[in-house]
Amino acid sequence: MRINKYIAQAGIASRRKADELIANGNVKINGAVMKEPGYDVQDGDKVEVNGKLLSGLKKMEYVLINKPLGMVTTVDDDKDRLTVMECVKDIDARLFPVGRLDYNTSGALIMTNDGDLAYRITHPKHEVYKTYRARVAGVLSNEKVAKLRKGVDIGGFVTSRAKVNVIKGNAHSTIVEISIHEGKNRQVRKMFAAVGNPVQELERIAIGEIRLGHLKEGHYRKLTREEVEYLRNC
Repeated sequence: MRINKYIAQAGIASRRKADELIANGNVKINGAVMKEPGYDVQDGDKVEVNGKLLSGLKKMEYVLINKPLGMVTTVDDDKDRLTVMECVKDIDARLFPVGRLDYNTSGALIMTNDGDLAYRITHPKHEVYKTYRARVAGVLSNEKVAKLRKGVDIGGFVTSRAKVNVIKGNAHSTIVEISIHEGKNRQVRKMFAAVGNPVQELERIAIGEIRLGHLKEGHYRKLTREEVEYLRNC
């Protein structure tokens, strides 16, 4: 197996990051620094990354959680707030969140120990759409919907085309679904603010074709084999 894939499947880093570790001399094979990214790991090889001996390929875990409001999307928090790790504390594997949902956003979040898969989901070039259901202030006119679909300036960055579908609304607020494949910080909130309809509530309901469904807040389910293969081939 190619060395960068071996490191990724050991849960250390994505393939791209593994290539950087190799180029920087942070990887040793059988005690010797390895700077050849095309090296194929053989049975019996001892692979070290940053001085840590990899004991072999880890069992890969893939779960979907329904992140509650008031929980941060990180492994550790220096402010001692609840993190998404609370949702998977009974899983005997060192998982990490794929991408982020902000403190005041709930919904679908994938957690895994597969760095390679995480890279595929989060990198914009793979265009994995994330779908959100939002309640926004006021009336979302057809003109504003057209602007969101085309792309809006959210402060020095013009968003790519979005999929936008108004569900229902009144004079006070509108419920709308929006799908984007980028992941700028607080992007959905900034997009609606840019057209004059600030977000009041926000929930991510799908990552690509993987939907939150009836999963309860704070709970998780394991991804099916078909869902994992779908993400690997996005």
